[in-house]
Amino acid sequence: MLHLGCVTYNLLKDWDLETIIRNLEAAGYEAVELRTGHKHGVEPSLNESQRNQIRERFQKSKVRLLSFGSTCEFESPDTEVRRKQVEIGMQWVDLAHDTGAWGVKVRPNGLPQGVPMETTIDNIAASLHELGDYGLGYGVEVWMEVHGPITQNPPVAAAIMRATKHQNVGVCWNSNPTDVVSGSVKPSFELLKPWIRNVHINDLSNSYPWRELFTLLRDSGYEHYTLAEVNPESKEPERFLRYYRALWAELSRA
Repeated sequence: MLHLGCVTYNLLKDWDLETIIRNLEAAGYEAVELRTGHKHGVEPSLNESQRNQIRERFQKSKVRLLSFGSTCEFESPDTEVRRKQVEIGMQWVDLAHDTGAWGVKVRPNGLPQGVPMETTIDNIAASLHELGDYGLGYGVEVWMEVHGPITQNPPVAAAIMRATKHQNVGVCWNSNPTDVVSGSVKPSFELLKPWIRNVHINDLSNSYPWRELFTLLRDSGYEHYTLAEVNPESKEPERFLRYYRALWAELSRA
């Protein structure tokens, strides 16, 4: 059984936390990924009391705080830059643990020029492995978004996962055009299937093979969330949420 949630990027970016929870409940959404830098203000800078309040608010709601959408990325050839990004990622893991979230999303954001691809893959993988180890100690998973120029290519993302070799690190399927091979996402899906822990979906009215994706997810035993990551934002977000859920229900129907 698939479940529908939403990323605050970009549809919900201007709503505070209470508005997010209230409107997602009303529209029948089950989870949310809070992206950094948005009005909700749930960031690693929060103190213990504020974190407890957030945990308790979600526990009282019908919406699960699923994950945090960080912008941590580990492709830099500079060791100190990567070290800092891992440390920031650890702060997000702490926040996820304290507020009851399941995972923290990180990303590659491309491959630096002049550096062999294999070297960059190893750099990303080493950082992911370290952060995955840290998250394991707190019961928080690390999800690498299939994102960025070149690194959104499923074979590159799969190579990163093979190099990472960590049970607590998976991928966030991102529904990119590069997933589609001869009109089908099946080859890309099969490549990344062992690591899929979360799924971002976007414009359900475009030509992406959504019904095939949902069928592949169900057939693989995936019972987690598909999160609407919609850009640009709607001028009528509450109405759009209801419309989007109806279309999702039709496309995901067995």
